Amino acid sequence: MRKFQRTIKREISYSGIGLHTGNGTTVTFKPAPPDAGIKFVRKDCENSPEIPAIINNVVDISRGTTLGIGDIKVHTVEHVLAAITGLEIDNIIVEISSNEPPVGDGSSIPFVKTLLKVGFIDQDAYRNYLVVDETITYKDEDNGVEIVALPTDDFRITVMIDYKNPALGSQHTGLFSLENEFVEEFAPARTFCFLTEVEQLAEEGLIKGGSLDNAIVIVDRDIDQKEINRLREKFNIKKEVTVGKNGILNGVKLRYKNELCRHKLLDLLGDISLVGIPIKAQILAARSGHKANIEFVKKIRKLYEKKRLTSRFQTSIKPGVVFDISAIEKILPHRFPFLLVDKIISFEMDKRIVGIKNVTVNEPFFNGHFPGHPIMPGVLIVEAMAQVGGILLLNVVDSPEGKLVYFTGIDKVRFRKPVIPGDQLRFELDMKKRRNMVFVMEGKTFVEDNLVCEAELMATVVEKNKTLLS
Repeated sequence: MRKFQRTIKREISYSGIGLHTGNGTTVTFKPAPPDAGIKFVRKDCENSPEIPAIINNVVDISRGTTLGIGDIKVHTVEHVLAAITGLEIDNIIVEISSNEPPVGDGSSIPFVKTLLKVGFIDQDAYRNYLVVDETITYKDEDNGVEIVALPTDDFRITVMIDYKNPALGSQHTGLFSLENEFVEEFAPARTFCFLTEVEQLAEEGLIKGGSLDNAIVIVDRDIDQKEINRLREKFNIKKEVTVGKNGILNGVKLRYKNELCRHKLLDLLGDISLVGIPIKAQILAARSGHKANIEFVKKIRKLYEKKRLTSRFQTSIKPGVVFDISAIEKILPHRFPFLLVDKIISFEMDKRIVGIKNVTVNEPFFNGHFPGHPIMPGVLIVEAMAQVGGILLLNVVDSPEGKLVYFTGIDKVRFRKPVIPGDQLRFELDMKKRRNMVFVMEGKTFVEDNLVCEAELMATVVEKNKTLLS
């Protein structure tokens, strides 16, 4: 895999119409500096707003992947992203004169050929990779969808589809080398839809730029010439339309026997680029579509954010430790004698955290609680639990160094067993609700496998230089 980041040598443009909007549009690809990533720029809007191509900016997946910030959107970006990713371009500006890239022939090859004309230049910056070192799985059992990322030292994708249609059957394909396979074997694979979808899509205001020249239409129902003529008139199709022997309108010849599956891989490749960093993983996908792709990419992005976060605070790798006490002191403002967390052993962004507190006889509160019969005060158990929750909350916001966690409520507190010197407390907290900067967590505290305390914690995150009363 590539060692250095790269961009294109000079700017170049490609024009056409958008698949769903039908708008005439031009994309202009421009070089970008190291670490800039992929950015779409709406040149037709005031001040030419930028939309970084990352999963956080996905606003719609109804029939393709749409990026947006506020009211500014770019529709159907997956084929452009697949071209950029397949050519291993790290940094590029994609200026667009409308709200959707040209559809071309329904594949990525028009963009690939355009970019190949100008060539690439290596940049003076190393290429960073997200190494997927744990299995990541997305499942939609109702629709038989499953996507899995497995650890490996390179990047590869395998895709399977099964539409139970005689014209298609089951298909599978795999990409094992972007450099050697992408341009010839996957970039030319065209988009497709079923005949039963066509009128529905049109009624939804989509496929305004669609034609038999930029999409493969699969005939999935009985249709006679009268019905064909009705569709020709409705969609203003001038040329003859027939049902091919291969089950495709006009008998359009496939570029590959499994072209439809290859196009699914192309879509997935484009969507995976929204992680925002090249990845090292083996991707296995069954019956995936944009909705599943985006949910899967969100999971990979969370792994990336977790790794970026832990490397920011944790300077050394320790088996079984996410944050040691040195890292915790960088995150929390608490200090002796009120820092009640020793380490974090499990951390899932926005979701769950597990922390450890070793209780020793040297704890200052044991002198008075109680002499000769040391028991950890229940309020301090809850405080320690809250500090673990604070680490979870401070790490779901930007710039945690400038934030404080204020706990605004504690409900359903129960103390089950006393805690004494020599015990090790394990705090497990799960995020239950989030609304803006207000959070609700469910917390449980264990000694070994024994539940000693549980509570529901409510908190808000504020700026350090502000108070709740300001």
